[in-house]
Amino acid sequence: MSFVATFVKAAALAVLAPAVFLTPAGAAPAGPAIEVSLPAPGGPYPVGTVALRLVDRSRPDPLVAAKPYRELMVSLWYPAGVGGGPPAPHMAPLAAADWDRHSAPPMGIAKGAVRWAATRTHARAGAPVESRAGKLPVVLFASGDGGPRTLGTSLVEDLASRGYLVVAVDHTYEADQVEFPGGRLVRALPLPSKLTPRVIAKLLARHSRARLADMRYVLDRVAALAHGRPIGGVLPEGMRGAPDLSRVGALGQSLGGSVAAQLARDDARVDAGVNLDGAYVGPVATRGVTKPFLQLAAETHTRDSEPSWKSFWRASTGWKRELRFTGAAHGSFTDLQPLLPQIAAKLPTVPVADYVGTIDPGRSVAAQRAYVGAFFDLHLRGKPTRLFEGPDTRFPDVSLIP
Repeated sequence: MSFVATFVKAAALAVLAPAVFLTPAGAAPAGPAIEVSLPAPGGPYPVGTVALRLVDRSRPDPLVAAKPYRELMVSLWYPAGVGGGPPAPHMAPLAAADWDRHSAPPMGIAKGAVRWAATRTHARAGAPVESRAGKLPVVLFASGDGGPRTLGTSLVEDLASRGYLVVAVDHTYEADQVEFPGGRLVRALPLPSKLTPRVIAKLLARHSRARLADMRYVLDRVAALAHGRPIGGVLPEGMRGAPDLSRVGALGQSLGGSVAAQLARDDARVDAGVNLDGAYVGPVATRGVTKPFLQLAAETHTRDSEPSWKSFWRASTGWKRELRFTGAAHGSFTDLQPLLPQIAAKLPTVPVADYVGTIDPGRSVAAQRAYVGAFFDLHLRGKPTRLFEGPDTRFPDVSLIP
């Protein structure tokens, strides 16, 4: 599945504003390749991270019938103490090279134009868990259909710096590229030759079911970790016993947001969820949720334009809020928001507005972090906030939709 195709599918199913989603790659800039950076997290803790391979032998792979087990890569992001290695890369090396060859050119970014492998996170690889943070509330995260788990790093790092354990999940054979230990890269399955709305809907339904099972399995592994048991790979010091399974949230962008809602509905362990601009797929679209739920919307994404949003909203009976970001597009709720404008400053032919709209990148990232962080603080930690009561002058692009 192609990452860029996630925008095509979003346009078909969420009735987003028309855009040029498949843009021929321009020439690489003269001189050295472009280097880009992610915004630093704003919480009180430094951040650590570790990537783990998980294998679910209780089920065959739902996307490749010949494979008798499901294999996933996840990253743990958490408040870190002193120690650990250098800052972790945004993308693992083989994944970055594959992104450069296959995922970036459809966005108008020529192969070799950007040094994707040079981008670093603000998290130290393998750093010990900060004991002063106490037991860590858990948030499961997934990107949009076709997107690798790394595309939510700006938001995920910020949550970790606030004292959360965030588990970012790659959905193998759907994400554009997944790099496993030992130098093994698994690419997405090829798209059907004809992407009609009916074909797209069937693909998303299939991926949604696979993702839901993936997330429940990952949550099982986090539960094992909470009880002090090891899970795939070398764990940072202090990680065993650190997760607090009495406080669990689900967060996702696009299809990941729909699955976050379905997970909140189906799994009693999940207490609250956030959808970053995703149309709802599957039963949750008409049944809604009874738990606290937040949805963030691009400017053109409304309940009037998106039938699944209207039916979900009507059926949901718990605490709920919807926020619209003026000038934002579907990709504004990914790392493309801070990265693409940096690239376009040197490659002006990159159609930035098609992917991340016209909203100021810094204000967009700051607002997303503030609202998502306040939501989980409220519903997982019981910290009161007035942020959802009305407009806030710090975030002029955000409106609360009644």
